[in-house]
Amino acid sequence: MTESLRVLVVDDSALMRKLIPQILERDSSIHVVGTAMDGAFALKKIQELTPHVITLDLEMPRMDGVETLREITKRFQLPVIVVSAHTTQGAAATFKALAMGAFDFVAKPQDALSAHLESIAAELINKIKVAAHAQLTRIRVESDPVPHVRVRKTPQNRPPARKVIAIGVSTGGPNALQYMLSQLPADFPAAILIVQHMPEGFTELFAKRLDECCNIDVREAQSGDLLLAGRALICPGNRHMKVRRLPLGDIATLNDDSRVNGHRPSVDVLFRSVASEFGRDAVAVLMTGMGEDGAEGMNAIRSAGGLTIAQSEDSCVVYGMPKAAIERGYATRVVPLDALANTLQAQCLTERARATESKVRTGLEATRKCLEGM
Repeated sequence: MTESLRVLVVDDSALMRKLIPQILERDSSIHVVGTAMDGAFALKKIQELTPHVITLDLEMPRMDGVETLREITKRFQLPVIVVSAHTTQGAAATFKALAMGAFDFVAKPQDALSAHLESIAAELINKIKVAAHAQLTRIRVESDPVPHVRVRKTPQNRPPARKVIAIGVSTGGPNALQYMLSQLPADFPAAILIVQHMPEGFTELFAKRLDECCNIDVREAQSGDLLLAGRALICPGNRHMKVRRLPLGDIATLNDDSRVNGHRPSVDVLFRSVASEFGRDAVAVLMTGMGEDGAEGMNAIRSAGGLTIAQSEDSCVVYGMPKAAIERGYATRVVPLDALANTLQAQCLTERARATESKVRTGLEATRKCLEGM
C-alpha cells in the first residue's frame, strides 16, 4: 500500500487551520499530520511529525512565513507551498518566498469561507502531490535568486521585431524567467510574449520585478501593445493573449475566452495564434511547469516552420510541460536553462545575418541590372 503524503499546515488563522486540512483530506492520498499557528511552532512540529510537504502562510506573528521558509530551507530542505494573500503586499512576499526556495504558491480567496476555498482545492492538492515527488536538488538549484539589481535603461525607440519568441511556463517559472531574461541584451532583436500560469493580480508586480533586473523592457501586456524588439509582454492573470499583424504594426490582444487545458491564460492559445500570424518567424519555448499546456500549440508553430525549444529535464523544477512536447516529437531542440538565453540570441543573430545577406544580394542584383542597361 502506498504511503500517504504527510502534510503540515502552517497558518495563523484558526479558520484556515480547520478548512485547509478538510479540503486536503478529501484526497485519500493526503494525510494532514498537524497544524501550526506560526513559524516557531512549525519548526518544532516538522521535527516531531516529519511531513513530506508544508503549506505556509506568510503573514504570521512571532516568526513570519519568510523567516520560517528560510529556516525550513536551511534545516530541513522540504518542499513548501505558499498559501498567499491575494493582495499587493501578499504578492510581493510571495515572489520573495519563491526566490528563497518555495516550490510554488496558491492565492487565498479574498473571502476565506469554506465555499470560497473550494476554488483553490484542486490546485492546492495537485501542487502538493507534484511537490512531494519533485527532486529537492532541483528545487534548491532553481530557487537560487538572481541578484536583484535595478538596471539603468537608456530611453530608445525600439524598432518593430522581425521575430517573435513565445514562451510558456508554470511551476518554477518566476525564477527561471528572471534567470533567462536578465541575460538578454537591451538591443535583443526579437519581441517576447510570455504566458506564465499565475493568478490575476500577481502578473503586474511580477512584470515590474523582472523589468527592474533586465536590460530588455518587461511589462504586463495590454491589448494593443506593439510587438517591439527588446520588449517582453507578460500575459495578465485570468486573460488569454493572442497576436495580430496589422499594417501599422504587430500587436498583442487580450480576451476572456473560456479556459483551455484548465488554464487562463493558456500557452496553447498564445502558441497557436503566433503560429498562424508569424509562421517561420516564430520561436516557441516551453519551460518548467506541470501539465501539458503548450504542447499542441508548439506543434502548430513547428508545422508552420518555426523553431521549437523545450527546457531540459535536468534544469526543470517540474518537467511536465516540456516533457509533453518532447515525447510527442514537437520540440526540435532541448536546451538547459543556463543556455536558453544564448540559444535565443544565436537564433536571432542568424536571422539578422540572413536578412543582411538578402539585402546585399538584392543590392548587387540591382547594380548588375543597372550596369547591363548602360
